[in-house]
Amino acid sequence: MFRRNRVRESLALSIVLIFSLSAFAVTGQQPGRLIPPMPAQTPSPEPSQTPSPQPQNTPAQPAPTQAEPQATPSPEASPMQSASAQPAPLLWHEPSDIAGLDLYLGPGGANMKPDLTSVTFIEEETGGYSKKFSVRDGAGKKWIVKIGNEAQPETVATRLISAVGYYTDITYLVPSVEIKGKGTFQNVRFEARPDDVKRLGEWKWESNPFSGTRELQGLKVLMALVNNWDLKNANNRILSLHNEETGRDELRYIISDLGATFGKTGGVFNRNRNRPQDYTKTKFIVGVRNNTLQFDYHGKNSEILQDITVEQARWIGGLLSHLSDQQLNDAIRAANYSPADAQLLLATIKARIDELKNLPG
Repeated sequence: MFRRNRVRESLALSIVLIFSLSAFAVTGQQPGRLIPPMPAQTPSPEPSQTPSPQPQNTPAQPAPTQAEPQATPSPEASPMQSASAQPAPLLWHEPSDIAGLDLYLGPGGANMKPDLTSVTFIEEETGGYSKKFSVRDGAGKKWIVKIGNEAQPETVATRLISAVGYYTDITYLVPSVEIKGKGTFQNVRFEARPDDVKRLGEWKWESNPFSGTRELQGLKVLMALVNNWDLKNANNRILSLHNEETGRDELRYIISDLGATFGKTGGVFNRNRNRPQDYTKTKFIVGVRNNTLQFDYHGKNSEILQDITVEQARWIGGLLSHLSDQQLNDAIRAANYSPADAQLLLATIKARIDELKNLPG
């Protein structure tokens, strides 16, 4: 009996040992270590599914995958987005129809002409070569009027430059006008001062956002073409405005004083302005060296004209070549030149455009 019990005990111990070893093997535990009880697994509640309203008459859009950009912008703009929101610096725009432009009215067209029913003096403007007044016209618009020898050439230069895509001030020449509080004056240049345009500081020829571009080089060629010997940085301005057509804020880089033109370049005692007889006797391009143009220019800041290539000059010449004789004559007529002076200016401007068109290469 005792032996039978011992056999039963041995058999029971063997069974327990077998089950224990099996449990160790399954759980990866080492013999001699306790197996902590596994925590009870509580299933997480499923989120309630609220059906989204169906759009009316709008096709369903596929849900974006993780690799696709989301249509909703992030709360914080990226550096690229921030940069795109900044005002764009602009020097030039592609002219749509040069041959169809009205160079008599110029960049302001008929809509921006001054109302001459009443012109009232506000204050004198300081600085510069010419006498200038701030005035208000009959419609309440503000203008800067320039009186004297620079009024006529500036009117022509503004029209030529704006015709090929460069930004300029809005100018008109009035043959005779009475300014209340000052008197009556002849050949007065009116330059617009719109309320929605802010005039900022100057920009520099030697350092600006357009350095090395054909557009900046083309503007330099135009300055040589009209014999602008006063290429100092103080005559350059940045205009800040909102462009209603594009919906963007812009910084327009312009040459704000073009009065020292259509005469001859030179030193203090040799140069002049608004002398068609002298302008027609001067030279324009005097040679090409290493694909770079050499100009007969003897004015301020002459070094900026020393790096203009044949291709860059030919490009601006191609734009100018779209202007007809009638358009060029209209630009000159807008400045109220005498028939003799108008003929000299027209012939010289045409000849210089031909020089650009016929450059080698």
